Amino acid sequence: MLDRMIKRFEKAGIVQIEALLKEAILDLEEAKRIVNLAERATYLLAYNAMLKAGRALVLFHGYVPDDGAQHKTVVEMTGAILGDKYKNLTEQFETMRRKRNEMTYEAGGLLSRSEAQKAFSDAISLVKKILTEVKSQNPQLELKFDLNDK
Repeated sequence: MLDRMIKRFEKAGIVQIEALLKEAILDLEEAKRIVNLAERATYLLAYNAMLKAGRALVLFHGYVPDDGAQHKTVVEMTGAILGDKYKNLTEQFETMRRKRNEMTYEAGGLLSRSEAQKAFSDAISLVKKILTEVKSQNPQLELKFDLNDK
């Protein structure tokens, strides 16, 4: 199934991957500033951080989404790359993708403060894991990520 959703190509340049990871970190830093003020914005920033980091991971492994459903493909490929050990986290990424679609395309979607806080915490965990994965195979990458979820 994933073969229909992606195409293989030469690995993306580390500059592009690093830029996506930097933006993911920036999204989380901004989310931290508003986590107790704006649930929807926190949730969307957390999701965007996961999406950018997931896209960086997919590109790092030499794939590019190619099916018109790029968010879903990035979520599924992130799960496939990280494996069963991170299944709960990547399933939460999928749940957040769906919720984000509801918030974007349908009126009246509800979002609790606890959902926003969990999204923020899960985004931190996923971005940290992806940073570790990319750095393990590319040690010269110098990204600082000191964010705690509280």
